[in-house]
Amino acid sequence: MAKSSFAERINSSKVMLTGLQANAETVAVRGIDTAFITNLQNTITSCETLNGEQESLKAALKAKTAELDAQLAALKAMLSEAKKVVKLAINKTNWLEFGISDKR
Repeated sequence: MAKSSFAERINSSKVMLTGLQANAETVAVRGIDTAFITNLQNTITSCETLNGEQESLKAALKAKTAELDAQLAALKAMLSEAKKVVKLAINKTNWLEFGISDKR
């Protein structure tokens, strides 16, 4: 059996809620009272709210990841430039002082 998506689960829950509300007296005989129906409705609403918050956080995370990637690329370029300058200006014996373990 395939895992249902969030949208499918919410839609089927809403259909169930509508059916329970329309047949409240009939299902009450089997233990589904108005408190259960109200709790189901509140849970559906809560799930929709939390999903919206999660989607906002995902978007913010994607933006922060892009920002971090750009900064890391800039850092890499700066370190590369610094390494080139050190190799040209400093004697090989002192390269370790700059964290350069290259031999040439």
